Amino acid sequence: MWRSSRSLLLSAAFALTTAAVAAVVIPALPPSVAAQLPQLKVQGGGKLTLFGMSIYDIQLYRPANSRGEWSIDEPFALQLVYHRSLKGPLIAARSIDEMAKLGACSADQRARWGDMLRRILPDVDAGDRLTGVNVPMRGVQFYQNGKLIGSVDDGDFAQSFFGIWLDPGTAEPALRRQLLGLAP
Repeated sequence: MWRSSRSLLLSAAFALTTAAVAAVVIPALPPSVAAQLPQLKVQGGGKLTLFGMSIYDIQLYRPANSRGEWSIDEPFALQLVYHRSLKGPLIAARSIDEMAKLGACSADQRARWGDMLRRILPDVDAGDRLTGVNVPMRGVQFYQNGKLIGSVDDGDFAQSFFGIWLDPGTAEPALRRQLLGLAP
């Protein structure tokens, strides 16, 4: 009896450990992005949770030798893996709201950028990946599940958009530290 209970407990502990390890697997960049930017490696990542609901996992990919603060002058990618279905217009509106909170863009820019994002950002389902790639001196390319879905050729947009997660004034400072590899 003791031996079977012990075996059951060990099996359960192994299963929980395996599940915990599986939960922290960091997804690779889509092949289309990785081929374009083979020097990018995961720097950090985390999870966005709002009101107790898990919204998405997010990872920051930067050149292997990058440390500390981010720069719009370097190539990098942010990949979001959604845990729930969301409408594209809602994602666009929330992005513009977060950019406005940072105070780095004018009302005219927010209106133009909001229109662009509503045209680019699709509805997502649980498991979908949206990847934003910073193209230095040019802007942002957007991918859904590895397929290019649009781009914005505007450096100010890139600074404001990626600032949602990476600016020191972000609404999610703990997530920022995780992305930059400054916190566990």
